[in-house]
Amino acid sequence: MSCILHIETSTEVCSVAVSDEGRNIWHEEDFSGPNHNTQLGVYVDEALSFVESHAIPLDAVAVSCGPGSYTGLRIGISMAKGVCYGRDVKLIGIPTLKVLCVPVLLRQELPEDALLCPMIDARRMEVYAVIYDRALKEIRQTQADIVDAETYKSYLDSHPVYFFGNGASKCKEVLDNHPNAHFIDNIHPLAKWMFPLAEKAIALQDYKDVAYFEPFYLKEFVATVAKNPLIN
Repeated sequence: MSCILHIETSTEVCSVAVSDEGRNIWHEEDFSGPNHNTQLGVYVDEALSFVESHAIPLDAVAVSCGPGSYTGLRIGISMAKGVCYGRDVKLIGIPTLKVLCVPVLLRQELPEDALLCPMIDARRMEVYAVIYDRALKEIRQTQADIVDAETYKSYLDSHPVYFFGNGASKCKEVLDNHPNAHFIDNIHPLAKWMFPLAEKAIALQDYKDVAYFEPFYLKEFVATVAKNPLIN
């Protein structure tokens, strides 16, 4: 087990947490945002002060890496890199959509064949979404979906599918008519939910290169522009 600083800034919520020995020992959240540019530094300073006051050596920084708000992700990852450089600790990147799944798996009773579809709001009827099974095995990769009644029909026809995240509410009217569609409200990607995923990354030695690590959203955007040079 390790002491990990967790940073989550992919949506309007700004949150920071510290875990040690596989449990959360400190966290702060701001739901009034987006206030990442002013609030994140305050929370990180408080978190590091807490760690130092308890004489706990920091082992790694975990940061939510998208998809999500480009500005929020950029601020969060820049802060994470700064702490890693300054403290000479490892960097862990956690997909935002996996972070969303943690409270659902911990708090909800789900059938064995359930599929999870966390959603991050994009624009209009578009969301960033992925489909996992209960073991967080990727059934369908992350992509931008324009949601209509057919978008997830093949999965809904064979499994109960649970939709959640800040993109799910706007899809409810379109998808709610299917008997296998279930919606879970008030699920946010928060730093305090990152520790099980970060601990797993440490066990697998799955660290990121601090110099070159970028948000998932940014990498996908650059790849899209490279394939479509007329996009600006």
